[in-house]
Formats: sequence, C-alpha cells, structure tokens
Amino acid sequence: MKERLIGGFIVAVVTFVMLLSGGIVSALVLTLVSLGGVYEFLKVYGMEKTSFAVADYIGTIVYYLLLYFHREALLFPVIIMILMIVLAIYVLRFPKYSDQQMTKAFVGFFYVTVMLSHVYKVRSMEAGLLLACFILISSWGNDVFAYFVGSAIGKHKFSPKVSPNKSVEGFFGGLLGAGLLGFAVAMAFRESIPFKPVYCGIIAALGAIPAVIGDLAASAIKRDNEIKDYSHLIPGHGGILDRFDSVIFTAPIIYYLVDLFNVL
Repeated sequence: MKERLIGGFIVAVVTFVMLLSGGIVSALVLTLVSLGGVYEFLKVYGMEKTSFAVADYIGTIVYYLLLYFHREALLFPVIIMILMIVLAIYVLRFPKYSDQQMTKAFVGFFYVTVMLSHVYKVRSMEAGLLLACFILISSWGNDVFAYFVGSAIGKHKFSPKVSPNKSVEGFFGGLLGAGLLGFAVAMAFRESIPFKPVYCGIIAALGAIPAVIGDLAASAIKRDNEIKDYSHLIPGHGGILDRFDSVIFTAPIIYYLVDLFNVL
C-alpha cells in the first residue's frame, strides 16, 4: 500500500504539472510517456528491440513534433508512413518477421502514440487546462466511483473472465459519478468553460465508457500473454500502460465530444 501511494502521488504530480504547464512541457512529457508505452506494448511480444520498434519510436517523436509545431495536416500522412514502413520491414526482412509482428507494431504505434496524443490536443484547445481535467475525471475519477459503488452494492459481474472484480453496478456508478463530478467542476469554473455545465456532465459521463473498455482491453492483453504488469516503472502500479490504459481510450473521445459540443 505504501508503494502504491507513493507511485500514485508521483503519477499525479507529473500529470498535473504537465497539464498546468501546457506547451512544450506537455509535449515533452507525453512524448516520453508514449515512448515508454510503446516500449511496454512491444515488450509483451518480445519486439521492443526490433526494427519495428525503431520505426515506432521514431514515428512517435515525429508525431509529437508535428503536433507541437501545429502541423496537424501532416499527422495522418505520418500514420500512413508508419504503416508503410512496418510493411516494408516485414517484406525486406522476410521470413525473419511474421505478419502478426507487423500488425502488432502498427497497433502499438496507433494504440499508444496516436490515441494518447489527444491529451495534448485537448490541452491545446481554448480552456484546454479545464477540458483536459475531464479526461482525468472520465478515467481516474470514474474508476474511483466505480470501485466504491461496486464494493457497496456490486452483485453482477461486468466482465468476469477479464476483470472479476468489476461489476455492472460499479460500471453505472462510475458513469454517474464521473458525470456529476464533471458537472460540478463545470459549475465551479463556468465562466472559463465555453459551453453549459450540463454538457460537461454529459461529456464526462460518455468519456467514462471508453475508459472502462480501455482498462479491460489492457487487462485482456495481459491475461492473454500471462503477465501481471506491463513493467515495474511506477511503484505499486506497474507500468505506463497499467496506469494510463483508461486515459488512452478516453482522451480521443473527450477531444471529439468537446469538438462536437462546440459546434452545437
């Protein structure tokens, strides 16, 4: 428990400093986090030192440089480039690498780098600091509410083969809690957020749905490959993917929901 508290404190401090600072600090921290996440993902399959890994690492750095220098029009071409590169590696080194490894290399880049980069994209929006907090509300806040509701009244298993401790009651309790917390934060800072507090509550609640899927997906990969944690980087928490699994799924949804509500 002591290690878990220390690890959680470190993650919280780094996260809030990154969000408060914005700009180059956010870009640098997220680049490092993404590189670590890609490394952990590829290590699951023994690919962290392959040519595929090098392509993913370089692609991650290039992707964040383009984000930082506001070259969003080039982001999709980079994704296509990474796909073409991993295909080229597969073909040129055939039969050293399998098609499964090729697929995992591209998934690792997209799953970690592309999806997590939406934290930076949200932070770069108008009122980005507050809006980025909704990513944490929908992921970590939802997890806290789900835990307490599930512990109190949880009876029906949500996904027993992947995560036996998650319940249907906890799932809906997490969604409701995230929505209420999002609404409360919006009310407290309603002069700084560009749309109604009720919309913020909806965004936080909807963002909690992919957070649960992200958590379960990361757990399923671990169970499928018979590992307990992705790494031991964070004391008491495991690796980057153990701690940011829900954030990876939530960040893109929050980004596009905010974009949608700005139009409405």
